Amino acid sequence: MLLTTTPTIEGQPIQQYIGIVTSEAIIGANIVKDLFAGIRDIVGGRSGTYERVIEEARMNALQELEQKAVLMGANAVVGIDLDFETVGSGGSMLMVVATGTAVKI
Repeated sequence: MLLTTTPTIEGQPIQQYIGIVTSEAIIGANIVKDLFAGIRDIVGGRSGTYERVIEEARMNALQELEQKAVLMGANAVVGIDLDFETVGSGGSMLMVVATGTAVKI
């Protein structure tokens, strides 16, 4: 399965457009992560804790996108767009939405 943000795949003509495929992943950030991220905000630098949460949510969304595309009969997804939002009370949850076009190449 090939996943790409580009609308085409060089050297691989699209034989069939199957349809839009989408997936969502929502991950909560707990109080311990918030505490350490808050400390990092005070002293400066990157927050590895939140970066790992974002990475996990992104990977989950892309894995689900791939699984759904396979069930549709696709062997690639083109034009993938990733959107990141905070949801829940006080923005305590991170939502990643992955959308693309399932195709056969």
